[in-house]
Amino acid sequence: MSALVELSDAHVVHKARSGGLFTRDRVYALTGADLAIAPGETVGVVGESGCGKSTLAKVLVGVERPTSGTVSFRGRDLWSMAPAERRATVGRHTGMIFQDPSTALNRRLTVRQILRDPLDVHRQGTAKERDARVRELMSLVGLPKALTDALPGQLSGGQRQRVAIARALALDPDLVIADEPTSALDVSVRAQILNLLLDLKERLGLALVFVSHDIQTVRRMSDRVITMYLGRIVEEAPAGRVTEGSRHPYTRALFSATPGLLHPIEPIPLVGPVPSATHPPSGCPFRTRCWKADGVCADTMPEFSVASAPVHRFRCHHPVEEGRPTRDLVGQAAVPEEHQEPT
Repeated sequence: MSALVELSDAHVVHKARSGGLFTRDRVYALTGADLAIAPGETVGVVGESGCGKSTLAKVLVGVERPTSGTVSFRGRDLWSMAPAERRATVGRHTGMIFQDPSTALNRRLTVRQILRDPLDVHRQGTAKERDARVRELMSLVGLPKALTDALPGQLSGGQRQRVAIARALALDPDLVIADEPTSALDVSVRAQILNLLLDLKERLGLALVFVSHDIQTVRRMSDRVITMYLGRIVEEAPAGRVTEGSRHPYTRALFSATPGLLHPIEPIPLVGPVPSATHPPSGCPFRTRCWKADGVCADTMPEFSVASAPVHRFRCHHPVEEGRPTRDLVGQAAVPEEHQEPT
């Protein structure tokens, strides 16, 4: 099956002002990302804060242009298109659900106006057809008609996120990016929103990229899971293998931090903070916190290795042994002092 959207060696480098007035540091937000998303599949993206998840999401939907590399949509380079064609392609075929609906929605517009806006911008149908589409979208996400003329401030957090989901679906997109869509919501409504997204994906045949720091939620939502660390994709695994079958030590550590209630284990300790994206470590970026790191990890960034299972690859010089339970790794995870970054 041909890819709906594909990244090839995509890099995003920002310039940030450092201590000097005229000097700017380079921030390596995304490094060498290769990723293909097929129509109708769900890809989860996990990692700690600042690992590049949101940057990857923005690059996938054409919100952010990569510094180098290519973004292809249905086989065409998105950034070689004329600006008007690119805006039409991105606007009509992709949607994005942001983390906090209270800031993502215009508080001065009613629900009707928020949902009609993308239809008006892209001139979809007649005025009567647009109003009908608004009613259809509200029904699709479980919003009562009584809220049509309500402002975002009059809605609950869960209702606001339903409006945001409906807006992302307004133009019947092929791909939807959900960037931490439940992290700003109360625990009591998170499951409702997740179940809604799963239902909509099946009913509409959407390709969905689900971004979260919660690996258990991502595992439940996804067909395969991408693990990111310091702007790099370090593992890609089928969702069914990500908990006990993942090979990268970082993926195992993430899983151990939220193992679920049925099989609790001690979390694998990661010593120290995530290194700076301005001055990343040499070699493998995870080596400063990894209990398996040695000299070769400091010298070279590992290439991708392919696991025995299909669609499973990882970048690690010393991967977790295949079939090794996460529980067995907890006692090993002590980072030697020589592998830690100097303070």
